[in-house]
Amino acid sequence: MSRINSPSELEELRKSILSERDPDKPCITLCTGSACHASGSEGVADAIEEEINKQGLSGKVDIRKTGCHGFCERGPIIVNHPDETTYLQIEPDDIPEIVSMTIKEKKVVDRLLYTDPSTNENIIHESEIPFYKYQERLVFGSNGSIDPKSIEDYLAIGGYSALSKVLSQMTDLEVLEEIKKSNLRGRGGGGFPAGRKWEGSRNAPEKVKYVIVNADEGDPGAYMDRALLEGNPHLILEGLIIGAYAIGAREGYIYVRQEYPLAVENITLAIKKAQEFGFLGESILGTGFDFIVKVHQGAGAFVCGESSALMTALEGRAGEPRPKYIRSNIKGLWNKPSVLNNVETWANVPLIINRGAQWFSEIGTEGSKGTKIFSLVGKITNTGLVEVPMGMTLRDIIYKIGGGIPDGKKFKAVQTGGPSGGCIPEEQLDLQVGFDELTKAGSMMGSGGMIVMDEDTCMVDVARYFIEFLTDESCGKCVPCREGMRQMLKILTNITKGMGQEGDIELLEELSEVLGVASLCALGRTAPNPFLSTLKYFRDEYEAHINEKKCPALSCKELISYYIDPEKCNACMICFKKCPSYAIDGGKNRIHVIDQEKCTKCETCFEVCPSRFGAVKKVSGEPVPPSVPEEKRTIIRKSKKK
Repeated sequence: MSRINSPSELEELRKSILSERDPDKPCITLCTGSACHASGSEGVADAIEEEINKQGLSGKVDIRKTGCHGFCERGPIIVNHPDETTYLQIEPDDIPEIVSMTIKEKKVVDRLLYTDPSTNENIIHESEIPFYKYQERLVFGSNGSIDPKSIEDYLAIGGYSALSKVLSQMTDLEVLEEIKKSNLRGRGGGGFPAGRKWEGSRNAPEKVKYVIVNADEGDPGAYMDRALLEGNPHLILEGLIIGAYAIGAREGYIYVRQEYPLAVENITLAIKKAQEFGFLGESILGTGFDFIVKVHQGAGAFVCGESSALMTALEGRAGEPRPKYIRSNIKGLWNKPSVLNNVETWANVPLIINRGAQWFSEIGTEGSKGTKIFSLVGKITNTGLVEVPMGMTLRDIIYKIGGGIPDGKKFKAVQTGGPSGGCIPEEQLDLQVGFDELTKAGSMMGSGGMIVMDEDTCMVDVARYFIEFLTDESCGKCVPCREGMRQMLKILTNITKGMGQEGDIELLEELSEVLGVASLCALGRTAPNPFLSTLKYFRDEYEAHINEKKCPALSCKELISYYIDPEKCNACMICFKKCPSYAIDGGKNRIHVIDQEKCTKCETCFEVCPSRFGAVKKVSGEPVPPSVPEEKRTIIRKSKKK
């Protein structure tokens, strides 16, 4: 492929690619993102190629390995085009039936369709599945239709048309004004207006400037950036190049976690292809604008998600934050003006340029425009990546898209914003999702993690977990963060172990205040949020742990005891055989008894006891009933009638 030297040549190439593609030709798109890969999508891909050849359809059916479709727990996912028949949880053994029935005979394989649990009806098309139906997939939508390793696929859906428009029809100032008018806010956590950040760098007097993609996604349960980099890397590249043009940068970096090998592979290949086609390098599209991009793999430090720590790592030093007397868009990488935005923010830029700031600003709320991608995980029926318009309520996300709480459990809270975010209770479920709305509720947008919790979740232990995570990830450079979080973790751990004392809550609040005002970077300043939000909405649980030595959620191990109800024990001997610590005394026709001194509280007995018996009981803060005397432990069974 020869280098494209003008916008007109780009359009000619696009027309050529489209002319060679028959929209009516059967095409199988298979999700091969990390989640589906872990579920065996490569084996499915091999089976598709083998079966197509076996049934004499070679050359008559296209196979496209795409990025993540979002509905991760139901992968691998196949969508058959052009009729868009969608099959979930595909295995290699299903492929012969799919090829013979759906591809050759145009019939649907009912057993592989999504079944709506509320109506028990099969749904054929992906867009009608409730998980997808209520989303607005503007940024994420192309993931399921293009091969991320094919630049031709990206060009076929209009890729690099925004870049062409910018370089041929707009000045750098006009691009900047368009981003400002859109009110695009950074999707990485802070929600700072992207246009204002860009403007600061553009107006800085230094000639050397940088643009950076923050793909150091470290929040537990979050993988939005990974999926975008894996599934549509050229979209991020295009946004980055446009940003570089707007501020006058000639060099850019993509800082990506080393733990994302497929994302690294796909973005590296995308850069190579973009250079070959003339979208990177010298005189892009023949316009005289020069720009190059380099990939930097991070070492897995959560603190490197913070802007100054990330830039320090890019400079080849330990990833530690530095005082920001001057913002990084003025003095950033190597003390030069540097625009740092996360993956999703850059991905929105081509959409805004192509469709206009007015279009973008009409989506969302007054203070939060556009859509947002969330990773919906935890105690939720449908887990995966969801993209919704700003302003959708938490209730709609959790129940309409997520399908509600499984196993008949009650919703308790949803944690948003990652480890630095907060927990929002049931009474706040009608809260609209937006930067300002979530902050007012005591949480934050963050990068888009959304962890759903049910009635079995202990909120004190949730706070302890996130404080422990942040304590481990703290760089230790500043005393308030390093020592303050250690003390918070120690107190919270004692509370979950039944060793909480009067005054612990007040001490935790005092430590939180110190961290919030004295920590060097946002990691330390926002670290108390999990504690503060859980205390705000679930103070009674803290008090129960401290005053009654009781865990209301029956979750904290040291505060739980197990016993066997003699009225319900059927002497089935399942728990007796499964107990790893040999703490259960029992036998045939003998009521079982748990030796409390030997019990390690592993919960095996509780899990294996047949539900029809329900003999094993779990209690917290209550005395365990006395053991059944030996002479009363024999079970007299009634003979079965013949």
